[in-house]
Amino acid sequence: MTTTTAKTALVTGANRGIGLELCRQLIARGDHVYAACRASSPELDALAGPRARVIAGVDVTSPDAVTRLARDELAALGDAPLDLVINNAGVMTREDGLDELMGDLSFERLRRQLEVNALGPLRVTIALVRENRLGRGSRVGIVTSRMGSIADNTSGSSYGYRMSKSAVNMAGVTLARDLESRGIAVALLHPGWVRTDMTRGRGLVDAAESAAGLLARLDELTVTRSGGFWHANGDVLPW
Repeated sequence: MTTTTAKTALVTGANRGIGLELCRQLIARGDHVYAACRASSPELDALAGPRARVIAGVDVTSPDAVTRLARDELAALGDAPLDLVINNAGVMTREDGLDELMGDLSFERLRRQLEVNALGPLRVTIALVRENRLGRGSRVGIVTSRMGSIADNTSGSSYGYRMSKSAVNMAGVTLARDLESRGIAVALLHPGWVRTDMTRGRGLVDAAESAAGLLARLDELTVTRSGGFWHANGDVLPW
């Protein structure tokens, strides 16, 4: 991915935060970007141009929206596969601690996180495979979280977010095994604790640093390394 040949990438959740910065950096290095999101933003619209197309109305929980993305919105690719897919769209709800669950107040929010964070990346990737948008040499990144690590859970709470990220980790590894024969590689990627709207501006790194690390990990990805779980800084993370 670091060659002089322009690559073609699809990024979901592209309208803000890490997704927006991923688009910026991909464009800056000369790649062509399909920037998918539920609703665009002024910042994302400003990136639209010869190297970037904004595709709004893409809710990763909607089978119809995802099918439209894979079948119609990417039609300009013709028979050429995407070089890179970054499943970045995600949601985090903080009100799913034990007290809320015992009061039966947050199960709908928990379910929403599972739909977006776990089923969303699987739905998008499967649709792209079905429509022949991925081929030998394609790389799929799933932005997950070390909060989905069972071994790393020392603080509890955040049931929906943790469960959804554990589930997508399993989905990603399973995809890696099933897509190996097609020459498609899959990476599970933790972006770090990033200062974004999701973290209410708290964190250790900004979106630009995180995005650079994520792209570096995807540049290194091969089928022989497919199915790994990495921090954006390159550390291998425990399951």
